[in-house]
Amino acid sequence: MLPTIADVLALETVRRGNPRVVAGADRLDTRVRWVHVGEIADIAHLLRGGELVLTTGVALPEDPEKLAAYIAELAGVGASGLVVELGRRFVRELPRPVVKAAEDHGLPLIVLARETPFVQITESVHSRIIEIQLEELRASEQLHEVFTELSVEGASPTEVLAQVARLSGRPVVLENLAHQVLACESAGRDTGALLAGWESRSRAVAPAGRTAFDPSSGWLVTVVGARGQDWGRLILVFDAPPTPRDLVLAERAATTLALGRLLERHQESLERQAHGTILTGILTHAYSDPDEAAARARAVGVPLTGRKLISVVIRPTEPTEQAPSVPGLKNSPLDGQAQLGELAEATAAACRDARLPALVGALDQDRVGVLLPLPPRTSAEPALTALADRLRMLWRPGSAFVLAAGSVVESIRDVRRSFLEAEQVADVAVRQPDGRAYYRLPDLRLRGLLHLLRDDARLQTFAERELGPLLAHDAQRGGDLTRILRIYLDAGRNKAVAAQKAHLSRPAFYDRLRRLERILDTDLDDVESCLSLHVALLALESFRREPR
Repeated sequence: MLPTIADVLALETVRRGNPRVVAGADRLDTRVRWVHVGEIADIAHLLRGGELVLTTGVALPEDPEKLAAYIAELAGVGASGLVVELGRRFVRELPRPVVKAAEDHGLPLIVLARETPFVQITESVHSRIIEIQLEELRASEQLHEVFTELSVEGASPTEVLAQVARLSGRPVVLENLAHQVLACESAGRDTGALLAGWESRSRAVAPAGRTAFDPSSGWLVTVVGARGQDWGRLILVFDAPPTPRDLVLAERAATTLALGRLLERHQESLERQAHGTILTGILTHAYSDPDEAAARARAVGVPLTGRKLISVVIRPTEPTEQAPSVPGLKNSPLDGQAQLGELAEATAAACRDARLPALVGALDQDRVGVLLPLPPRTSAEPALTALADRLRMLWRPGSAFVLAAGSVVESIRDVRRSFLEAEQVADVAVRQPDGRAYYRLPDLRLRGLLHLLRDDARLQTFAERELGPLLAHDAQRGGDLTRILRIYLDAGRNKAVAAQKAHLSRPAFYDRLRRLERILDTDLDDVESCLSLHVALLALESFRREPR
């Protein structure tokens, strides 16, 4: 920022001259680009605008009209102001026509009552200007380093906005072309108030140019896009006009966001990232107030207040593919994250087709999360069925998934509990899906109960007591007797059917059963013993859940 005339008047070298403003007192915020000493009357053609002219007036004309013309010419070329030292040409005050002309043309006019070496004034002001320019260069270099690092690291929009808020101290919002909020950093302000009525407020702000400040709203707006394809706007909220550094900051951030969008063609869309951020914030209690979560969701077009909320977790039944890793490089776009991104996009499309506004985003490498807000009197079952049916049509024909739902809750505070339940249901259902449209905890029966209790030491002790000798035997000898036991129990203790499923002759299968009885010291014809072993096997499966 260049110094203003008020800044110049505050300098010690100027204050020694006992300065007094005689015209243009309301224009002291005019910026001073340079200081020029000139005694000739026709100096205007030598100026480029922004100069503060210093003169003793010794060479100015006597004619009042010519003096007025001199002032008009200075104002016409954009001079920031005129400083006249009294004592040589003008003794105690300036002629009235000079003061009137300065007022008429809005040119700040200052007199110095004491003799002051102009060289000291020019040195002081020029030093300040150069110092400011160096500060701007250092600040620009800092912005360059920060946003270059963000670009190289592939930072998310949320991370980019966090840096913008930190560097500017201002709230910043990224929206799409439909004026829905993709990311927001409130910089310590009330997020609900910041995003209240966002879409209508945003539509009313349409400044000209790719980067412009709208004084009525206090918004600095920068268009985000590249290669002629604009896809959003970055908005910084100010209480006063932004500085040139703020303009640079906004433009560098917009460039980083646009570059990130070009590099993430095969990753989650910005909408999915925005939804995922809100879901993660709810699940981790990152928002200090549920109203903030509701405000952020409302800004992306998903109303949560006054609705029944049901959490849904969707998992592919087959593990997501992982591309071969290359040292020093990230996985290719065909890796599991990209595949899960496709599932998330398909789920969002299914919600739109079913006219179900919802937050949809990836929860981790294996799960897509959905938060469905339903009208108070709407049943959850039709909505879940419609979502599952449309998703089967939209996502990779032939690829299967399980859709698990948690309990219906009435408050955002309870959403985390509902999601945990949905995750547990999905973890169990994905092991042996039976083709139903969706799964809920009552559908899993004993398997679901064991999954819920899988971290209980008593259940682990029970399974170890029942199966420990058999597991040790298979581990030492590389045997498959645990699999044989499972086939036998799944077949309802029908030895003929079990032998067929195990691809063994009956004598061979019977021999393995006798070995099982010796190892386990039990009677496999006893119903209660077999029930206990079956429960232990189901518990063992819940312990061996895949890592998240």
